[in-house]
Amino acid sequence: MSKPRSVQDLLGPLPGSDEGRPSAGAVPSRARRGRDLALVGGAYEGASVRNRELALWSPPLRSADADILYDRETATARARDTMRNDAYVQAGASLHKDGVVGSHYLLNAKPNTLALGMKEDATWEDEFAEEVESKFTLWAESPDNWPDASRHNTLTGLVRLAVGIYLASGEVLATGEYIRQQASRPYQTAIQMIESDRLSNPFGTISQGNMRGGIERDRYGAAENYWIRNSHQSDVNTTNPMLASQWTSYPARMSWGRDRVLHIFEQERVDQTRGISGMVTALKEMRTTKHFRDIMLQNAVVNATFAASIESEIPAQSFETLGGGDDEALVTWAENYLDAVTEYSGGARSLTLDGVRIPHLYPGQKLQLRPAGKGGPMGTEFEASLLRYIAANLGVSYEELSRDYSQSNYSSMRAALNQTDKYMSARKRMVADRFATVIYRLWFEEAMNKGQIETIKGKPAFYDGMNKDAYTKCEWLGVGRDQIDELKETQAAVLRLNNNLSTLEREHARIHGADWRAVLKQKAREKAVIDELGLQPVEQQQMLNALTGDEKTSNEEAPAKKEKKKAPA
Repeated sequence: MSKPRSVQDLLGPLPGSDEGRPSAGAVPSRARRGRDLALVGGAYEGASVRNRELALWSPPLRSADADILYDRETATARARDTMRNDAYVQAGASLHKDGVVGSHYLLNAKPNTLALGMKEDATWEDEFAEEVESKFTLWAESPDNWPDASRHNTLTGLVRLAVGIYLASGEVLATGEYIRQQASRPYQTAIQMIESDRLSNPFGTISQGNMRGGIERDRYGAAENYWIRNSHQSDVNTTNPMLASQWTSYPARMSWGRDRVLHIFEQERVDQTRGISGMVTALKEMRTTKHFRDIMLQNAVVNATFAASIESEIPAQSFETLGGGDDEALVTWAENYLDAVTEYSGGARSLTLDGVRIPHLYPGQKLQLRPAGKGGPMGTEFEASLLRYIAANLGVSYEELSRDYSQSNYSSMRAALNQTDKYMSARKRMVADRFATVIYRLWFEEAMNKGQIETIKGKPAFYDGMNKDAYTKCEWLGVGRDQIDELKETQAAVLRLNNNLSTLEREHARIHGADWRAVLKQKAREKAVIDELGLQPVEQQQMLNALTGDEKTSNEEAPAKKEKKKAPA
C-alpha cells in the first residue's frame, strides 16, 4: 500500500469541496425520498404521519437554547408560584434540602499528593486535612456568616439555598467576591447569591451567535462573560430606578484562574447554555392537583352543612277536598292553615335542650334534614395517584411526600428510600458539592496567599499545572442515610467493616454524616474519662456479638456452661 501524499489523501476531501461527492443523478432528491416514504411508511411507528393517533403531533425540531431560552421565564415563574402555594410541593423542596444537605455540610479534605509530584505521604495528608478542615469550618460555620456577602447564611445555609433554588429554576447563579472595604472580615472572600432572572442579554437583545441568555461564549461554547442586571427587573428601587436597565459584565474567571462567577446547571442537551427546572414537566399536573384539592375542600365544607325542610303528612288530594274544588276557597284555606302553623310554632322559639333549639311543629308536620352536597374522592386512591405523580417528579418517595406510611412495610420502605437516596446522592454531587467546592477553593487560595496554611509551606506551588485541583480535592459530609431498622442496618455496617468491604470513614458518613476522625477522637476522650473514674467499659467482643447476633462465647466461658448443664444430673 502506497503512503499518503497529502492531507486530502489521509483525511479525505476537505469540507465544502466537490471532490468525492456523488453526482446529482446518483442520489434521489429529498422530495422524491419523502414521497416514497409517505407511500410505504417509515420504519418507526412513533414517527409515522399516517397513524391516526399521532397524525396531529408535529413538535418543532429546535436546538436546546431555542427550546429553553424563550420559555424559561414563564416556566420558572410558574414553578416558583407552585412551590409557594402548594404545600406538597413545598414539602418536596424541604425534602430536597434535608436529603441533600441536612443540618450541616462539613469539609473532608483529601489532597492528592501524587498529582502534586510528591511521594504518597499519609502523615502529611492527615496533618494538612486537620489544619485545613479546622480553619475552614471555623470560618464557614461562624455565626457571623462570613461566607455570605449579605451576611445571612453560613456555608450550610448557602448550600441549602442553592439546592432549593436549583429545584425551582434549574440553575444556581452567584459571584465570588473579594470585599476589601470590610477590614473586620477574617477573610475577604465571600459569595454573593444572584437571582438567575438577572442573567440576560444587555438591553433585552435577542439571543444569537455567541451571546445567549446573558452569557457570552467562545467559539467552543465555553462561557467567557456573564451579563447581569444591576437590579431585578421587578424591583422597586427608589434610590436609582435605572439600575434595572443597566447591566454589568462579569468574567467567568479571573486572568490567573480564580473563579468569578458560579453558574451551576445540569446540561441535558448538547450546546445548552441555561438550565430549566425539572418541575416544568409536571407543572400542569401539579396545578390541576391543587385545583382538585381546592374543589374537594369546598365540597367538604358544603357537605358539612344541612338544608332543612318542613313537610306535611296531609295527602295532596285532601287539599282539593278541603277547598271543595273552588280555587279561591282552596287559597283561603291554605292561608288560614299557614297562619295557624306560624302562630303555633312561634310560641316554641325559646324551647331548647343544652343550647340546642328544638322545633315545635304543628300536628301533621315533620322536619327533614338533607345534605347539601355529595362527598368526593379525597383520601382515596385517586388522590394518592396524583401525589405519586408529584413525588416521582420531585425525586422522593410517595410515603415521604404524603407522610402516609399505612401501606408500607420494611422492604417497601427500604426500596423506596434506596431510590430516593440515589436521586439525592446525584443531586448532592451535581449541585451541592460543586457549589461548596468552589467556595472552598476561593477560601483556600486567599488563606494560602496570606500564609495561614502552615502545612503547605515548602510544597509545590499552588498555581503550577493542576496543583490547585490537587490541593483542594475534597469530599463533603452532609446528611446521614435514614435507618428504618437500626439494629439490622448497624449489623450490616459491622459486617462490612469486619470483612473489609467498607471503611470507618464511609460508614460514619453514611449513617451519621460525621467525620470519622472527630468521632474516634471523641471516643478516646470518653475512654480516658471512663478509665479515670474507674468505670467498667463494655468489652468490644461482647458488643460485636450483640450486634451480629453471634451467641458463641469465648473459650473461658464455654467450660463453665458445660459444667452448669451437668450439675442437675
